[in-house]
Amino acid sequence: MKEAFLHYLWKFKKFDLTNLKTTNNQPIVIINVGQYLQLAGPDFFNAQVSIANQKWAGNVEIHLKSSDWYLHHHEKDTAYDNVILHVVWQHDTDIFRKNNTEIPVLELKNYVSSETIKNYQVLLQPKSWIYCEKQMATIDTFILKNWQERLFFERLERKSKTIQQLLDEANQDWEVVLFCLLAKNFGLNTNGLAFMKIAQSIPFAVLRKESFDLQNLEALLLGSAGLLNDDKQDRYFNDLKLRFQYLMHKYQFDYNWNVSVSFFKHRPDNFPTIRLVQLAQLYHSQQQLFQTIINIDSAQKAYEVFNIAASDYWQTHYVFDKASPKKTKKLSQSFLDLMLINTILPIQFTYAQTQGKSITDKNIAMLDGIAAENNAVIQKFATFGVTAISAFESQALLQLKSEYCDYGKCLSCAIGMELLKSN
Repeated sequence: MKEAFLHYLWKFKKFDLTNLKTTNNQPIVIINVGQYLQLAGPDFFNAQVSIANQKWAGNVEIHLKSSDWYLHHHEKDTAYDNVILHVVWQHDTDIFRKNNTEIPVLELKNYVSSETIKNYQVLLQPKSWIYCEKQMATIDTFILKNWQERLFFERLERKSKTIQQLLDEANQDWEVVLFCLLAKNFGLNTNGLAFMKIAQSIPFAVLRKESFDLQNLEALLLGSAGLLNDDKQDRYFNDLKLRFQYLMHKYQFDYNWNVSVSFFKHRPDNFPTIRLVQLAQLYHSQQQLFQTIINIDSAQKAYEVFNIAASDYWQTHYVFDKASPKKTKKLSQSFLDLMLINTILPIQFTYAQTQGKSITDKNIAMLDGIAAENNAVIQKFATFGVTAISAFESQALLQLKSEYCDYGKCLSCAIGMELLKSN
């Protein structure tokens, strides 16, 4: 038994409400269970109950045992002075306020049906992956779709917090934040953090001034990644190296010497050299990138904006000093879809919030036309009968797994609460 289960029972009144009595045999009528704010202090605020025909307004505290009140030292905390009812599963001791008046206790175990308890125990039995893995496919489609929509916006909110933090660090410069986010996503999982450090190490004013010269942009990014430190018999390499040294001297900045990018286990098209020069090409071809991205309202428009390729030298190279068969190294559609999911939509959402607006349905609909991400989490959900067709749905499932399933928060989840309902 967990306190979260008792919170669920009280919040949704999942117990016999007829003939409720305190442990002192006084009749109780629940008028309002209160607000479940999940903040410091009592569990439910501004509740209203009638005890022995006397109406009380105040807070409700919930514990597994009455003695937990003293175990948690609530008797010393003024935040609990206004508790009007102590709801417990098992009553094992009387509880008193500072003025020595007794706090009424409702012992829930006497009013909860065996079916509700059984459903709870079945839900929380150990499973191979998540608690409801064998039951979630039985959930009504309407309930699941509504829950997925809420999960999707929760995920956007979480990403928005990261963007807000970057904004604070960048003195509210949206162009700087966009550059950092794009760099992180160009680096994918392995090099994402390293690429973000590279972006943060280059003053954006420098990037903006040099954006008209593609080779200077390549020199800035590759040099800041530590990829121009060696000596090579490669004319292009040596040209970029000289450019980088000149730009550092010109603008008086030092790159982050601790950045280390990885080539290990990457397909050649995802080598950090290729991704960095593609990022350079993007900023060379798009002079007002932030404004352009804010106005994107379809996947097709995004594909057009990011329709870029590596420069001529990189058509025949993946690394310096080693030629390869010629290939036009453009951003793939799957890569662009990830860019829409992880950069474009989150930054549009956050920008709209700062403007006191809501993101439009048209922007959100961009993800309906994008195929669901194909990763281990989405594949695992599919084995249990919950499939994601679009990126909108896969993002919701990723939020469900990372923020609810991984923490056993079944009683805060629409799926878990539906499964707890008595037959």
